[in-house]
Amino acid sequence: MSTYRDFTAAPIGSRRAPALRTVGTRERRSHLTAPRVPTVGIDIGGTKVMAGVVDADGNILEKLRTETPDKSKSPKVVEDTIVELVLDLSDRHDVHAVGIGAAGWVDADRNRVLFAPHLSWRNEPLRDRISARLAVPVLVDNDANAAAWAEWRFGAGRGEDHLVMITLGTGIGGAILEDGQVKRGKFGVAGEFGHMQVVPGGHRCPCGNRGCWEQYSSGNALVREAKELAAADSPVAYGIIEHVKGQIDDITGPMITELAREGDAMCIELLQDIGQWLGVGIANLAAALDPSCFVIGGGVSAADDLLIGPARDAFKRQLTGRGYRPEARIARAQLGPEAGMVGAADLARLVARRFRRANRRRVERYERYARYAEARRTTQGQA
Repeated sequence: MSTYRDFTAAPIGSRRAPALRTVGTRERRSHLTAPRVPTVGIDIGGTKVMAGVVDADGNILEKLRTETPDKSKSPKVVEDTIVELVLDLSDRHDVHAVGIGAAGWVDADRNRVLFAPHLSWRNEPLRDRISARLAVPVLVDNDANAAAWAEWRFGAGRGEDHLVMITLGTGIGGAILEDGQVKRGKFGVAGEFGHMQVVPGGHRCPCGNRGCWEQYSSGNALVREAKELAAADSPVAYGIIEHVKGQIDDITGPMITELAREGDAMCIELLQDIGQWLGVGIANLAAALDPSCFVIGGGVSAADDLLIGPARDAFKRQLTGRGYRPEARIARAQLGPEAGMVGAADLARLVARRFRRANRRRVERYERYARYAEARRTTQGQA
């Protein structure tokens, strides 16, 4: 077993930092030759921590899920949860590396979580902290980066050389992947598309600004609009008011999607509005990045064509130079809520090789010492 509970050596994360800094420049080449060994992927969100053992083909061998500890607790509580899940999985699988996809800003060295809006992480050295407690390499990345990698390797983005991932959940996350390499930016925080300003002076965003894209196209925006209509006792909201028996606070995004599928006119219209804003943002990103494909993931994408259909229409209307340029493909993510976990595990496989080599060298040193010690005992016995 490669991971064990009583590992108390000095933190190995700092000694591995130079290797991790070069991983990003070798991703396209390395994933083809990375060891085909099982690794663990961790996806940390505001409400859940999901861990799974993933093989080299992206298949999930086993998956565990638990609630995210209350964000008011210390970061160590979340770290304890991660370690417990990895150790549990290690009891049944030979784990060679751990990848963590964190819902927050991760620095360029993929060690510190600079800021996590839904957790109490502020400049938290997550990789080093977890590495100090596990006997395998640990890699940390933004959860959207991990999801984009998974979709490029195993999902809707296969074969694409310029891909943009947009994750619609509580807010909007994103990632850029070009020529098989995740573009993280100089400081590691590229892809925060949700905080592009689309409506100057618009809705206040938790980031502190106004008019951010995620205030108009996200799970929070969808629920906010539904609750406002229900609170105003609008005639178009009677269906959802009846569904929650007047308890407006019980309205959720999945509920709106379910009612839309059943034909509720207001819920269909709300998803269309969210989709249209999604299309506007995608057109802006196309003007800036010119990718060949947009992959739409996250929980809200479960609405499928109720959301993505209006997004495609708005994209065509808003695209700069429309009619005179190739249009990017817009596809729904294929790996669902497991994308971040699968991607984190696959990225971790890139550093598993170094761990295996180090293990092999330790074994060889031990064997050489054992032979030397045996030879000395034999010599002393003959004397």
